[in-house]
Amino acid sequence: MNVDKIDRRAFIARLGGATALTTLSASTLADELEDELIRVASADTTPPKPRRRPRAEVRRGSGAIFDKKRVASLDELPKDPTLIDFFNYRFNVAGAGIHCLRSAHHALASGQDEIHVMAALLHDTVMSLMRADHGYWGADFVAPYVDERITWGIRHHQALRFFPDESVGYEYPELYRRMFGEDFDPEPYVHEAYEHARKHRWYMHSRMITVNDTYGFDEDVNPSIEDFTDIIGRNFRHPKEGLGNDNSPSAHMWRVLINPDRPL
Repeated sequence: MNVDKIDRRAFIARLGGATALTTLSASTLADELEDELIRVASADTTPPKPRRRPRAEVRRGSGAIFDKKRVASLDELPKDPTLIDFFNYRFNVAGAGIHCLRSAHHALASGQDEIHVMAALLHDTVMSLMRADHGYWGADFVAPYVDERITWGIRHHQALRFFPDESVGYEYPELYRRMFGEDFDPEPYVHEAYEHARKHRWYMHSRMITVNDTYGFDEDVNPSIEDFTDIIGRNFRHPKEGLGNDNSPSAHMWRVLINPDRPL
């Protein structure tokens, strides 16, 4: 996407101003920026209001589905919803689904293995539910239904995005320096997660998510979830009861997305 569409001054004002930047972690800033990129690339042209005071509606780490200014209304899901239903009725309306579709489109178009396509398709879907530490939440979200290498890759892509890898052409995002300064640096736990991932035999499963992620903001590419029906069929284990209706360890997370207005 054209990153010039991101107004640095307005973006920082929405975070609370330059002073507020010093109180936010590097991971939080990166997640806020990614959410802004997703919003702009999803053709949401309504600029968020400045956050000079905390928003009463939703805290920063909450998923977009809880922000009624961003997602004003929600259609009802089928009684036994599939992953495709969640894309059409939840992920896409919150913005994260469109970003993931574009990432997966690049993985598919560049001839990558299906496991990388599936990881790209799922990697940020949980941001509809939770943005803070989204790699960890995202891994838990999909773990019961996919190959454990996909789960591992999603967990660690949160850390790997801060570190370049010339072997696959992944550079440190210049946008981080432009928006947050040359001394922008992630927290110690992010460095530790990177060091662990870099030595792991599944490192490339996570690294390819960061590579495909950079193509997830291309406004000229608008794939449909139905383009991935066959890949989903081979790589995602749908419960017969429907997502959220089974007894998996993450069923409660899918249920929250089915009805995010449930008070208890």
